[in-house]
Amino acid sequence: MTSSQPLSAVSKTALAVARVRAHESASGNALFDDPYAAAFLAASQEPIPPRRDLGPLARALVLQTVIRTRFYDDQLLHSACDQVVLLAAGLDTRAYRLPWPPGTRLYELDLPPVLEFKHRVLTAESAAPRCDRTAVPADLLSTTWADRLIDAGFDANRPTTWLVEGLLVYLTAQEAATLLSTLGELAAPASRLALERGRSGKTVLDNPSIAHVTSLWKGGLGAGTADWLADHGWQTQDHPLDAVAAHYGRPTANPSGTGFITALRVPEDQGHAGVAPRVVMA
Repeated sequence: MTSSQPLSAVSKTALAVARVRAHESASGNALFDDPYAAAFLAASQEPIPPRRDLGPLARALVLQTVIRTRFYDDQLLHSACDQVVLLAAGLDTRAYRLPWPPGTRLYELDLPPVLEFKHRVLTAESAAPRCDRTAVPADLLSTTWADRLIDAGFDANRPTTWLVEGLLVYLTAQEAATLLSTLGELAAPASRLALERGRSGKTVLDNPSIAHVTSLWKGGLGAGTADWLADHGWQTQDHPLDAVAAHYGRPTANPSGTGFITALRVPEDQGHAGVAPRVVMA
């Protein structure tokens, strides 16, 4: 992947995710269609590990990526909010491939090299967004990303759907808490949030082909993500991976307890938000 600026190791993992989306899109009975994922791979100059001979963890990560893509697609499209923010958007192409309702405004935040590469590839593909899309170059570990988002036109007084896909595991617990605290300050009541739940216990690396990904993991808030959100003004729902996968016709075991969280921002005067029953929303 070429760029006017060097890419971080975490940013390069966006290619691995694009590879999963490209493979799923080309398969029969795909859960989604990303017509641009293969173009990112073709345009990159990064070596892509072979897909063959994946170990159990690698296969589980591929399946989780497929399921989460479709799950988040559904969450975003069925949200009542017409303002959407994708944090660490990477090579996400939802602005281009989903049938957004009229009036949707979507903001994508990521590091400048990622957004530059993405813009170059999508321009070469003559891709046109299907909503009002704004790319916001920003470092989510800095203290300025919120200001950059507001300067780009984001309205903090409007309910917003936030997506934090595949990010928190690359952050420390403190970094994840700081990011979500800033997000919470920008989230008006009735805003919605979707993100991964986090893993229970220690993950064992079983295949060198994904070491470039798992070696970067710092754990985020782990299995305590929902509890943290509930203590900070969000009403949460838990969506175990196995239940969501079964809903989409891809049954799987879930030994690590992974899954997804959707959350609703409640007014401050309601106090402790609590945790809603475990209901799978697809």
